Order: sequence, then C-alpha cells, then structure tokens
Amino acid sequence: MRAAEGLIVRSHGRRFIVEAEGVEYGCSTRGKRVDYACGDRVEILIQNKEQAVIENGLQRKSLLYRQDDWKTKIIAANVTRILFVMAAVPSPSEELLNRCLIAAEAADIDPVIVLNKADLPETAALRERLSAYEELGYKLVSLSAKQDIGPLLPLLKGETSVFVGQSGMGKSTLTNALLPDANARIGDISEALDSGRHTTTHATLYHLDEDSDLIDSPGLQEFGLKHLSAPDLLHYFPEMRPLIGECRFHNCTHRKEPDCAIKAAAESGRIARQRLDLLQRLTNELINQSS
Repeated sequence: MRAAEGLIVRSHGRRFIVEAEGVEYGCSTRGKRVDYACGDRVEILIQNKEQAVIENGLQRKSLLYRQDDWKTKIIAANVTRILFVMAAVPSPSEELLNRCLIAAEAADIDPVIVLNKADLPETAALRERLSAYEELGYKLVSLSAKQDIGPLLPLLKGETSVFVGQSGMGKSTLTNALLPDANARIGDISEALDSGRHTTTHATLYHLDEDSDLIDSPGLQEFGLKHLSAPDLLHYFPEMRPLIGECRFHNCTHRKEPDCAIKAAAESGRIARQRLDLLQRLTNELINQSS
C-alpha cells in the first residue's frame, strides 16, 4: 500500500471514484466520514490496482451545497463557476434560479445563466424575463445544445465549472456536446409531469482540457438555503449591497420595520419588488428556523 493525492471525479453516495496518477480507483472512506464531493482533492491509500481508501480531504477553495430542514446535500467542491441551465420547456423555475444565485454569492462562486433550447419559440419570452438578471450584473448566454455550443466555450476556459438546474433543461445534452465521449445519459421530457426525468443520479467530473474541468450534477427541483444566516442575506443581493447600513435600525430585517432603506428602494423602483419579496421570504425561512 502507498499514499497518493487524487481528485474525486465521481461520487456515488458512500463510494467515490478518485483519479490519481492517471488511474481511477474505487474508494471507500476512512471511518464514517462521507461528506466528500465531486471536485474534492483527497489523500488516498492505494491498496491494489483498482481500490483505495480516502484518508483525508485537502483544503477546499469553494463548496457549493444546499440545505433544507432535513439534510445537507453537497453538490460540488472547488468549482470556480456555476452554470445554471434553464430552458423554456419544461417549465423553468425562477425561484430555483434565484436561490442558486444566492448560494453562488454566498460561496463566492461566479454564476452564469445558460439559456438552452434557444431554437424553441417559447424561448423569446423567457429571454425577456431573464434580462432583469443581466441588469443585476449576471452573465447570460443563450444557445441550443443540439446546434451550437460555441457561445459557452469561452466561459469554460480555465475554470472548474458545474452544471446546475432542473432536470430536463439539457445539462447532459450540453455535456455530451462538449465531450462526445462522455455518454451522459439524456432523459426524455415527461410531458405529463411537465418536468424532466432525473437521469443524472450522481455528479461526474470531466476534463475539457489541461486547465478546464466540468462537473455535471443531478437535476434539482428545489434549493434549500438553511445554511445561510438572515443578517447576511443582503450581501448576496448585488443590487442591495450598496444599501447596507442605510436602514434606520442596524438589525433591520427589511420586513415591518419603519425607515427601511431596502423597502424604500423597492417602492421607488430602484430595486425590483420581486427581489424584495425573495429577500423577505428567505428571511422568514431563516428566522423561523432559529426561533
């Protein structure tokens, strides 16, 4: 047996595939620890040509995860860019987009909105809605994975990126277009349920080139943010950050307090009412869980 450093390229619950020295090893973990993620760099103890044990995790540069009332779900580690994939069909969730953007801000990971299936007639209306996020400073790229992925390529160069989004939005199709040998499973859209079938069941890391990696993650239907703190939320809204400290009360929750700078900005049109509603909704969730 000998020690080595490696990269987790696939995660299957309590089992992991670790790439080390050009070889992929099936790995279990030392003890009961299983909170590793695709993208983690780890120390392993190689047992034979196929098997190893993860001894320790190396320090992470970033961690993208979600948390609800019951559990924490790690999505990916050490990513530098989140590519949130949306499409007009099946029905997209703007709530999910907003929550992912908040998580990206909290984790200090650069988010990009990828509007897929640009060839569909329904896409124009969604593109118009998403222009509001461009005004907030978020990057948005529109394309069709089955026709031309060229607009996406400059955003992947030199990054460790992760595809995130609902099932059926085309994440695996994008992965297959970028890496024809990846053979990511592609699901048919279930029209009866108006949602994509969950085809990607585990995160997988692919090497695009020597300095660019891509992680395809399972489809999401919700994005819990219970790991965040209510007083910190304003920092994750780029249009609200300049107003931090402007409220009458230093512990303002921006709900019912008088002389609230955030509510005043929404009333004047400086910030969108929907974004204030999101802030208040998240604040209610986080305050209610701590009380």
